[in-house]
Amino acid sequence: MLKAAGAEVHLAHPLGVKAFSYRRVKNDERDAADLADLLRMGRLPEAWIAPHEIRELRELTRYRHKLVGLRTSCKEQVHAVLAKLGIPITCSDIFGAGGELWLGALALPQPYAGKVASLRMLTAELTREITLLDTVIASLLERHDGYHAVQALPGIGPVLAAVIVAEVGDVRRFASAGRLCSWAGLTPRHRESDAKVARGHITKQGSPILRWAMVEAIQRLPADTPVRARRDAIIARRGRKHATSPRPPPPGSCSPACSTRCATAVPDPWTGGRHETRPAAGSA
Repeated sequence: MLKAAGAEVHLAHPLGVKAFSYRRVKNDERDAADLADLLRMGRLPEAWIAPHEIRELRELTRYRHKLVGLRTSCKEQVHAVLAKLGIPITCSDIFGAGGELWLGALALPQPYAGKVASLRMLTAELTREITLLDTVIASLLERHDGYHAVQALPGIGPVLAAVIVAEVGDVRRFASAGRLCSWAGLTPRHRESDAKVARGHITKQGSPILRWAMVEAIQRLPADTPVRARRDAIIARRGRKHATSPRPPPPGSCSPACSTRCATAVPDPWTGGRHETRPAAGSA
């Protein structure tokens, strides 16, 4: 809106101006004055402002991600009801074609019957909305070269490719693949003073949904891929707990190192191996 009105917009990076919160007196007037001083001296830490079409795409991919989470919650609640009633599940997917028939034939007491019926209705409605979003997103990215290029990487399909394209935006704003990993929060913290160096967990300072996409991409990798070999080597050397994601370890999940390897491979197919950095102010 401000750009459309002809204003020159600068977006301050929140980590770069975090010291403002430690002042004894903090208000909008002081913050505005300090930001103006930093901008005037050319020292304002700026973040990248995504163009309008990227912001629209992010709205769709993030909304789809939210709907999938809601649908998963509904399915988990159905499983919880069946477990509470002690009903063994005899089919592999109770929300598939055969599973729906099996659920419909169950004689559940109230209020569980009404709850399961409601959850099944919500699940079906959410599935319709997710399918519609998939169609809209695919049509928007039909002629996007990066969207089709990153799908050449093992483990990345249309859904994850759309998330990566939406969150990364213009990949040419990163001087190297390592900077993309750092921006995504997949690199470890580094604390150094004199001869003492400490490296911790990954920073998690980037887009959470992008990190989710990187982790999901290496869950089901073919055995002959380098990232799969890296994951198996970590499991063999340090155990599955250390080869899992930073959050509580779900079975079969992957390590931050493997996610970083996956993110490192993204720019090459996207740019056809000709990674040229586009000069841009504030590509944090």
